[in-house]
Order: sequence, then C-alpha cells, then structure tokens
Amino acid sequence: MQDNYEKIKAAGAELLAISSENVSLTKGTVENEGLTYPVLADNKKDAINAYNVLDQGNTSIARPASYIISQEGTVAWISLDAPAERVPTSTIITELGKL
Repeated sequence: MQDNYEKIKAAGAELLAISSENVSLTKGTVENEGLTYPVLADNKKDAINAYNVLDQGNTSIARPASYIISQEGTVAWISLDAPAERVPTSTIITELGKL
C-alpha cells in the first residue's frame, strides 16, 4: 500500500490501516516499514470486531481486509482476503474511480 499511497490520495481518498498490536509495536512497524499513512493501534480489537475481520484461525490478529467508505460514511466496497493475501492496490484504485 505504501508504494501506491500517492495514487490513492490522488484518487481523492485517504488510506488508514488498523493494527491489532499495541501502540508501541504499531509505532515500531510504521517506523521499520517507512509508512507515511496513518496506522491505528487496536489491541483491544474494537474496530477489528466492529468490521467483523477477526481472523478465526488466530484470534489475536485481523484477517486482511480493505474497505472503501464513501464521503457519506457508508461502506461502498469491501474486500475480505484470505490470510497472507492482499487485494492488489490497483483494484482499490479502480473501485475508488467508480465512486
């Protein structure tokens, strides 16, 4: 996602990630990976449970998922991916173009 962050922003969107780790570990990941988009720490899994993306095989983490939320606040598109898989960013950018 980092490689295409500018394309996402150019499409008029914002990217945020949610980590199931605590704040300290999340900050470490952001620094180590050089991420420039917001990454939220959700070690209590409030957002993870609200979006129903808790990994049933390992309930300490979220399964990969991508959501596009419209400017009106509704879910416009969802990709719920298999563990260790991610929807291509190009697909997300295509879906953003449909809004």
